[in-house]
Amino acid sequence: MTRGLKDAFPMLWSREKVLEYINMHAYLKGIFDEWSREEREEFLDICTGVRGVKTLYDGFFKEIMNPEYAPQRLNDFLSNVLERQVRVTKVLPNDSTRLTDENSLLIMDIVVEFEDGAIGNVEVQKMGYLFPGERSACYSADLLLRQYKRLRDEKKREFSYRDIRTVYTIILFEHSPKVFQTYSRMYRHCFEQKSDTGIQLEIPQKFIYIPLDIFRKKQQNENGSIHNKLEAWLTFFSRDEPEMILRLIKEYPEFKALYGDVYELCRNVEGVMQIFSKELLEMDRNTVKLMIDEMQEEIEKQKEEIREKDEVLKQKDKEVEDAKQRIKELEKQLGEK
Repeated sequence: MTRGLKDAFPMLWSREKVLEYINMHAYLKGIFDEWSREEREEFLDICTGVRGVKTLYDGFFKEIMNPEYAPQRLNDFLSNVLERQVRVTKVLPNDSTRLTDENSLLIMDIVVEFEDGAIGNVEVQKMGYLFPGERSACYSADLLLRQYKRLRDEKKREFSYRDIRTVYTIILFEHSPKVFQTYSRMYRHCFEQKSDTGIQLEIPQKFIYIPLDIFRKKQQNENGSIHNKLEAWLTFFSRDEPEMILRLIKEYPEFKALYGDVYELCRNVEGVMQIFSKELLEMDRNTVKLMIDEMQEEIEKQKEEIREKDEVLKQKDKEVEDAKQRIKELEKQLGEK
């Protein structure tokens, strides 16, 4: 019976071997020594299988889900998310017009084209409350415009707006917005434009939101149950506990190959250190930005409270003035009598 990740994935190095390799290379030892004790322990635990790898780290995700050498993986994930069979034909350059600072809490971003010409933008956002629906609409509009320009240039006079294909914006949240928390058992939300009269028009923008934190809570409340293939994928992306990894590969053996690729990467200590260092740097930047955003949000909230109080005071002042005016009118009427 499998007792741990090292039993399932024997290619994992021991703690002693990882430390020996680091100590043999001054450059790596310099990086390792700069980390805090907690960070060093986390890194060693990941490399040796004491804890699972966060597969949504950009470096791991792009390697494991790379459609160039393992296209079936991304096809299967997106087919389960979209609830229809899709096949990725190419990855598009991500030349979005978004501002640079909008990427600060972005964990992963990939834009793909399907065989029917539809486009999918898959993103993982760390803090969902900083990603409102309006922002999703802007990203979708950007991709739609890119598709329109490309088709118009390719087809020239033969171009028709009916050539436009669906643009899917798929957002996975590590920490979802408050509005999602009221739907504590729902981890997949689909949005599309519909008429209030029932008339049918093809509006090619669709949105799918997946709050991973809600999925994790739901799964934990159900003793780690995995009910379908989409939940298997979300388990792969959102759970790093060894017991959940072992449960996943037992119920869905095809995921063992994905973890196998992950742990082969872990044998490249230098490469994993670079991924880990990048994630630590992004965490530091994100923490600072998050603090600034939270402070700004609190300031705006206080301003709104002050504005509301001012309105109340103005209303009270008006009521007092109106009362004074009525008293004067009554006094005048009494004087005349």
